[in-house]
Amino acid sequence: MMYGNCYFHLQAALNREERAKLAAKIRRNRNIIAVTVDERKVHIWYKRQMTAYQLQEIQKMLIETVKRLQEAAVTPSERLAEYRRDAVISLAGFAAMEVLKRTSPQLFVGSKILRSLLVLGIARKFIQNGVSGVVKDHQPNADTLTATAVIASVLAGKPESSLTLLALSNGAEMLTSYAAEKARTHISGLLSLDQRYVWLVEGEVERKVPVEQVKVGDTIAAHTGEKIVVDGRVISGDAAVNQASITGESNPAMKHTDSPVYAGSVVEAGELVIKVEKVGKDTSLAHIVHLVEEAQNRKAPVQNFADKMANFLVPVSFIGAGIVYGATRDWQRVLNLLFIDFSCGLKLSTATAMSAAIGAAAKRGILVKGGNYIEALAETDTVVLDKTGTLTVGIPQIAFVKTAKGVEEKEMILLASSAEQHSVHPLAVAIQKYVEAQEWTSPQHTSSKTIVARGMQAKVPDFEGYKGGLIRVGSLKFLRENGIEDTQGLADGLAFKNLLYVARDKELIGVIGIEDPIRPKMKKTLNQMRRHGVDEIVMLTGDSKAVAAEVAHNMDIDSYHAEILPEDKSHYVNKLKQRGTVMMVGDGINDAPALAFSDVGVSLGGRQTDIAAESSAVTIHSEDPERLIETLQLGRRTMDLVHQNFMATILVNSSAMLLGALGKISPLWAAVIHNTATLAVVLNSCRILNSNKSGFFARSNRRAA
Repeated sequence: MMYGNCYFHLQAALNREERAKLAAKIRRNRNIIAVTVDERKVHIWYKRQMTAYQLQEIQKMLIETVKRLQEAAVTPSERLAEYRRDAVISLAGFAAMEVLKRTSPQLFVGSKILRSLLVLGIARKFIQNGVSGVVKDHQPNADTLTATAVIASVLAGKPESSLTLLALSNGAEMLTSYAAEKARTHISGLLSLDQRYVWLVEGEVERKVPVEQVKVGDTIAAHTGEKIVVDGRVISGDAAVNQASITGESNPAMKHTDSPVYAGSVVEAGELVIKVEKVGKDTSLAHIVHLVEEAQNRKAPVQNFADKMANFLVPVSFIGAGIVYGATRDWQRVLNLLFIDFSCGLKLSTATAMSAAIGAAAKRGILVKGGNYIEALAETDTVVLDKTGTLTVGIPQIAFVKTAKGVEEKEMILLASSAEQHSVHPLAVAIQKYVEAQEWTSPQHTSSKTIVARGMQAKVPDFEGYKGGLIRVGSLKFLRENGIEDTQGLADGLAFKNLLYVARDKELIGVIGIEDPIRPKMKKTLNQMRRHGVDEIVMLTGDSKAVAAEVAHNMDIDSYHAEILPEDKSHYVNKLKQRGTVMMVGDGINDAPALAFSDVGVSLGGRQTDIAAESSAVTIHSEDPERLIETLQLGRRTMDLVHQNFMATILVNSSAMLLGALGKISPLWAAVIHNTATLAVVLNSCRILNSNKSGFFARSNRRAA
């Protein structure tokens, strides 16, 4: 087999990580044999069947990669400062020329070349990008139109007329950069780990060490007023912790032994000793920042539409200018049309709205992974929910206790707790948590035995004035197999699906009803969803049909599917997608396939698994289901603003073009009208950044009502 090789030279140096990524990307082509990437040179060995077109595509990809890296090297703050500087220079230049024109007309006329050079210098980037669009992309863009307008004004002997255009164009770009920067600042300011040191616990001693020295498995202490810099679990202590940076909840969360804590949260009162589980880039905080940074680069379909529409309308402006010149030979009218374009308003306002929405959501503890999901949220008409951990709390709790005559509740519960002391079954854990909540102490059993698929059996000595004995905790079948009957009818009329029977020796002494309670505010949330345009609510669960039917009835859910496997969930989601836009809400590993297949996958709750969070498009670090409504409102409100901006941009600019073609306005006013409209729609998009509980979401609630 014959081979070939070629070199490509890069316009910028790449670091080690970037070179490795680029090499891996090139190797995806099956005709590539080997690749070496140096700082500024790429050497490729390929099979002879590699076509010239494929090599050109690789070259194009290399150019785009370098361009993207160069753009990424310029920070938002630097870009903002650059636009601000050019806008100020443009305005100052315009004011200076107007003063010179009025005070010294002869000097003004004589400085024509100097004025032209100043304008061309300010417009250098627009000219560079405009020419690049025509030469490299073979398609004129908004900068091509601006560059043409500037050059035309210079050739017409009125270079100062384009200074207003440049000032307002730079102002619009500055506002867009400001919106993106403010979105990042909202997040980084809220989530920044500005604490340089931490208290490392070594035995009985606390030692102050740099954050970088903390490792997984270490024990640290966090005191009042300090920021927690790791993800971990509380070993000891009690504290009120503000974790708004992670969950968006304004009220502090009470943390006790075994409670999870997250990097970026602040101890408002109390002290905690924490076992370190995640540090640095592995923390929830770092994950949030990474997701938001990635989300800024994911375009929504409406953004792609705005880009295509803007690019389509650029030639329209050129054609209009050509027709006006042919009909009138009036350069003033030609400049009017060249000074007006649709692309600035369409592109800038849409990009700003998406960036602002992602930032505003992150401030509320809602992580949206891209603008495409913002748009999908606005179109959602079907909501699919997992039951356990989503509709319900996910933690079984004691719902009621019924005891035999002569037996106290505490006596029966503590006997059951003693027998279940070493069990990790969810029902056993519910009993243990109930005992902890009552601040009781379980008596120690002398022996215990697990009876598979039946229950627990233990010998418990007498305690606290109560009689012990051979204690059995489990199903009614388990007790009957040991000759114990419900002679007092304790279970009569009970419709609970999870009942634990407690017997002492040969006597049934009580029944414990355990349930996984419905998540607080969940029914209210589902009702609000219907008022916000959701037509169908479906529940999917692996639980029994009887339990599913009861939950569906209590929650007024349209339909449900029970006793299904994870792959079945994704199958049902795909079927629902055929007739609408589906939002799937879940929290566990078994929900991951369905979350990935849905139009918008939402993982809800602070306990969601990593795989569920990775598979979902939206991650809500809060147990409050009302955040689901806020997420839907976010999508709809953002798209409302985008559509408002579209209409305003097209109407204002079309009117200005008509007035300009008729000679009713000057180029100066054409630039003012066009760029004022652009600034207005960008500012309209920026409104999302100021959203809060009483602002953005409250407006949506009033409108929905």
